[in-house]
Amino acid sequence: MLRIHFTGVDLARVRMAGRPDALWETILSFHRLRDRRDVRLFGEWRTETRSRLNSETRLLGALIPSRGYFPDFLTPAEGRYGWDVGLDALRGIRAERLRKELALVGGGSALSPRLREFADGGTAMLPRLLRELRGYHRAAVEPYWTHIQAQIEAERAARGRALLDGGADELLASLPPGLRWRAPVLECDYPADRDVHLRGRGLLLQPSFFCRRTAVTLHDPELPPVLVYPAAAEVSHTSAGIEACRPAGSDDQRVRTLGKLVGHTRSVVLRAIGDGATTSELARRAGVSLASASQHACVMREAGLVTTLRRGNAVLHTVTPLGAALLKGGAVAS
Repeated sequence: MLRIHFTGVDLARVRMAGRPDALWETILSFHRLRDRRDVRLFGEWRTETRSRLNSETRLLGALIPSRGYFPDFLTPAEGRYGWDVGLDALRGIRAERLRKELALVGGGSALSPRLREFADGGTAMLPRLLRELRGYHRAAVEPYWTHIQAQIEAERAARGRALLDGGADELLASLPPGLRWRAPVLECDYPADRDVHLRGRGLLLQPSFFCRRTAVTLHDPELPPVLVYPAAAEVSHTSAGIEACRPAGSDDQRVRTLGKLVGHTRSVVLRAIGDGATTSELARRAGVSLASASQHACVMREAGLVTTLRRGNAVLHTVTPLGAALLKGGAVAS
């Protein structure tokens, strides 16, 4: 179990990441690619990703074991500002830190020949690592980025509501299963027994699409504290997995469903969602019945314009990047 210990200052410094972290998503997706579980969520994604992979990933495979520790330097704090910024930070890693963290891969046992080569080569090996990361990211993460963004935005909306309703205490208590707030300690299901003391530094909560079952944190206690946790699953009457988010132009059903959206009422309903709305709030804002609001939200969810997450006994609808683009252009108004 992981136990994160808060002080009063830490509670005041809890914050939600403003966007998905491309490096965390890339590294965690590499775990999902080799994992045979969660077929409903990732089955087709695995097939599509493998068919697109035409670059070397052997170094990544050595650095990221199927289980256990992977180097902290793969997910620098700067990554939350964007993919390129994160790669620049990784490019600047110092040789001493690189060797120190490589020594921890595999639980302290002797390094594999590939990792030994990397450790001996030091920072001169970083260009090869960056090439593998870029190639893998293009195949596995980039085609699905819009969907990943939508899921993280929906998660942020749900946690933001909890924060507004009851402050940091309610925010931490509202986190998905596997994370339990027992003030002043946040307990997380974890493969090892570990305590993290924040010591007034606060905590960055980073929801992740590819993080599953257990949260993840950095090994080095001196690095800026971050907790990467599984974003809540989307509520859907069709597909709950990444299969619902094909790269642009590859899903005929998405195109057919979009055709249902033309009309004044759905334009009003989509705009009424705003920064997030429950079904009852949506019905009230749009001036439609509860059943009608639910039906419109369902159609828009199938079309990729809305993401719906369950929060307690209610569901929270948020507009996806596609839905926001349509609203901005007035594409759904009649």
